[in-house]
Order: sequence, then structure tokens, then C-alpha cells
Amino acid sequence: MQHYRKTTLNNNLRVITIPMPDSLTTTVLVLVEAGSKYETKEINGLSHFLEHMCFKGTKKRPKSIDISSELDSIGAVYNAFTGMEYTGYFAKARTVHFDDILDVVSDMYLNPIFESKEIDKERGVIIEEINMYEDLPMRRVQELFTNLLYGDQP
Repeated sequence: MQHYRKTTLNNNLRVITIPMPDSLTTTVLVLVEAGSKYETKEINGLSHFLEHMCFKGTKKRPKSIDISSELDSIGAVYNAFTGMEYTGYFAKARTVHFDDILDVVSDMYLNPIFESKEIDKERGVIIEEINMYEDLPMRRVQELFTNLLYGDQP
């Protein structure tokens, strides 16, 4: 069993560290209590939309290419995901780049910028993503099962 350490900072942020001395890589993952479980019908999909927008630019890195170029230049793997109960943003790179990936991931989460042009563009991207998922039989079965289980909820 892996040992981990949980630290709660003064601002109530919980930090979990899992030492893996034999690993050459480090992952920074920010998990946020945000997802469809916490959304009303009026704002359904907002968590997923914000997840996408965090990659569009920050105050320090104003364009999406600034974020991707910085992470690509150090060979990082990065992405985000939204579930029913949480949204996650992560980057994984060689351990020597820990400070770099921590800086980028925290900047994306804490300092995103929302330009009207990017908001409109991302709407189309998400609609295409929804259409793609609806074409996947297992994804459709999961959606039907969830609706049977929980009824007409967001």
C-alpha cells in the first residue's frame, strides 16, 4: 500500500502528496468539487465549460498556445476532465519540472481569462464533443442508466 501525506493549508486547501522515490515523473492534479451534481438545469454544463476555458489563457499566459507551448517544451502530458462530482486539471512531467507544472496548472485554475471570442468558439467545441459522445453506445448506456437511477435531475 502506498503511503501518502495530507496537509491542510491555512486557506483550507488540502494538499495530498504521495512520494514515489523510484519514479522519474511527477503529476500535479487540482481536483475541484464541481460537476453536474452541483448544477441546476439552468447552469447545466457550466463545470465542463469552465474546464475548457481554463486552457484558453491566463493573465500570465494570455493565449492557449502560451500554455501548450510551455508544457510541450518540457515534455509534459496535460489535460482536464469533468465528472459528476469533481473537475480535475493535471500535468505530468519529469520530476525536475515540478515547479514548472505546478506554476502552469495553478495559473490555469486561479487566473483564467474569458474572452468573448474564445467563449463563442468553445461553445461549438463542446457541442461537437457532446455529439461525439452520443455516438458511443457505451456512453449512451451509461447516460440512460444514470437517468434510470436518479431520475430527471441535472
